Amino acid sequence: MRTARRPLRPLLFAILCIALGGCVNAGFLHPDENARAPTEAEQWYQNGDYARAGQAFMDLADADRDYHDHYRLRAAEAYREEGNLNAVAWALEGVDARHLNADEGMRRDLLEAEVALSRHDTARALNLLGFSETTLPPRLRQRALELRARAQLAAGDALNSARTRATLNRGLGGADRNQNEAQIMNTLAQLDAETLKQQGASLLPNDALRPFIDQALRRNGQALPQAVQNPDQQVGTLVPGQNANNGEGYRAAHVVALLLPVEGQIKAVAQAIRDGFFAAYFSDPHQPRPEVRVYDSGNTVADATAAYQRAVSEGADHVVGPLLRDAVSAVFAQGNLPVPVLALNQPEHGEVPPPGSVAFGLIPDTEGAQAAEHMLERGITRAAIIATSDDWAERAAVAFRTQFESHHGVIFGETRVHEGDVNYSSMIRQALGTLPTSTATTPLPGAAAPSVDMSAAHDIGVFISMRPQQARLLLPQIKLAGYSGTPVFATSHVFAGNVNPGMDRDLDGLEFCDAPWLFDAVLGLPRHSDIANSLDSARGAGARLFAMGLDAYALVPYLDWLAQHHGSYLPGATGQLTTDGLGRVQRVLIWARFADGVAQPVNGSLQMSSAPGQ
Repeated sequence: MRTARRPLRPLLFAILCIALGGCVNAGFLHPDENARAPTEAEQWYQNGDYARAGQAFMDLADADRDYHDHYRLRAAEAYREEGNLNAVAWALEGVDARHLNADEGMRRDLLEAEVALSRHDTARALNLLGFSETTLPPRLRQRALELRARAQLAAGDALNSARTRATLNRGLGGADRNQNEAQIMNTLAQLDAETLKQQGASLLPNDALRPFIDQALRRNGQALPQAVQNPDQQVGTLVPGQNANNGEGYRAAHVVALLLPVEGQIKAVAQAIRDGFFAAYFSDPHQPRPEVRVYDSGNTVADATAAYQRAVSEGADHVVGPLLRDAVSAVFAQGNLPVPVLALNQPEHGEVPPPGSVAFGLIPDTEGAQAAEHMLERGITRAAIIATSDDWAERAAVAFRTQFESHHGVIFGETRVHEGDVNYSSMIRQALGTLPTSTATTPLPGAAAPSVDMSAAHDIGVFISMRPQQARLLLPQIKLAGYSGTPVFATSHVFAGNVNPGMDRDLDGLEFCDAPWLFDAVLGLPRHSDIANSLDSARGAGARLFAMGLDAYALVPYLDWLAQHHGSYLPGATGQLTTDGLGRVQRVLIWARFADGVAQPVNGSLQMSSAPGQ
């Protein structure tokens, strides 16, 4: 096979002209013109004058037999940039693939595939794109994947088209990434929910397509079951000969940038996280401590990305934040980030973070899934769901249902309560009306005849997702309706975060998952009871955000280790913290139960553990 060569240098060309007895009369270019013409054609190409560049390359192909195929290929590439695929096909007709080197051959195949797609010749396009993308140089890989995704979709293979785009997504940033993710979602929208669930169930937890399938299902009120983590190796374990302050997995940061909004609607949220972050900083036993710089990430995507870029330019080696979901997506969309990010929320569309970065958030989906696992471990295989109509409660309910049913649990009733409701009798009847009631009470009016054997009632439970004031109304009404022996489980939202026996006695017996720091159940951290006495941001519901700030600081030096050791965990304020294969921080929560109006950790919940280095 003959390979392309560089145009003849002027001196060699002049010698040949003399040997031929005058090359100008023979129809060849003047030596100076021959040297200049390819340069001018390439310059027109670089300047975006693709039509002129294409014609110049075609003229060069006609004038130089040795480089005929090379120049026609370049002409085809110029016409492609112009958007003239008919001209691309015309230029490629005169190309002999045997005269191209390997790189040129791959470029020709991509052009041929694009032309085939424009002519609806899907089979030919797929045949041309059948090579492994790993064999392609990076500059061609993204284009090849995009063409393959288009060809697969044209062939009716929506699932593999979405999978190809999920692979492509890792190398994209900015508007290109946003557009590709929109294409993934539009492609998956062509598949029914059952197909999506079946395909999602076959994927590994770290499959890049999984978050997109989950998002597609959520549009229809469904989801994929979560891979609930069960880490068993604590980070920071001291090893012989190691610095006593720096246990296993610890890698010191030097300059940490904290990106949080200073003003706006979520100012109070940001304040609680910031207070927790600095509480962890000032109680950090590791020396020297990193320098922490706070940057205002504002309330827009542009503000957040600008804050990240400024932090990088000013020498940060770790970035914590931003907080808003769309801002997290925008920072991640910049592609391979020069400085890793610990985002303080999940990205807006479930995107996978760039390599080295992770997303950390207090998401209700986690709590719903872990509630399902907890109930199943207790032997409960049939459950009813009662949740509010709030978005966070809906997400928790969907996650619970998905997780429960994935382990062959049965949801026998489900309902929603709304803001302002005080009489929940119809909702209770809708969720629990098929169950037998206690003989000591009268069944709800309109309830169906009992269909459950009382001897098997131990396998029945109720999952709720609501605020304390709603739960305080619901639980007494459930008991009055005759279901006093039915165990009830909830997300953390049911606990106001403070001790109030007078208000919470109606919640006695209720179990809920929550952050262990609220119960001072993690040794080595500042005590919640002490800090709450002096800082408003550590009280009530804000205490969980304060705990998140504690964890955000503690996670930074262990991020590399956790990314490589998925069985390891950091005993954090919001739970046992580990990372999964999709760049997300997962939390294993503690369980608590109300007794005499006071919430206390449940025996057998997470063991009280020491913070790293203690």
